[in-house]
Amino acid sequence: MSLALLVKDIEDRQLKEGLPEVKVGDTVKLNVFFPGAKDKTSKSKKRTQAYTGTIVAKRGAGVNTTITVRRVSRGVGVERIFPLHSPELESITLV
Repeated sequence: MSLALLVKDIEDRQLKEGLPEVKVGDTVKLNVFFPGAKDKTSKSKKRTQAYTGTIVAKRGAGVNTTITVRRVSRGVGVERIFPLHSPELESITLV
């Protein structure tokens, strides 16, 4: 098996299924895992944080696909880049 086929096989296993088809200009709600405070047993808790905004850019292909989402928070524009196939991204919903 060539190296290119091996890399493609590994990347294909990392792709998430069931993601909606998103494009620039769509308003989306992303549920992102956010590391919480450590509890008494020193285990790190994870909580989900919602991030709602408009997609301003979509880049990459396959497992490297990213979207840039912009929202206005307290009068200040905030842009974040999210890898679509990241395990930290729980779900994407079109608003």
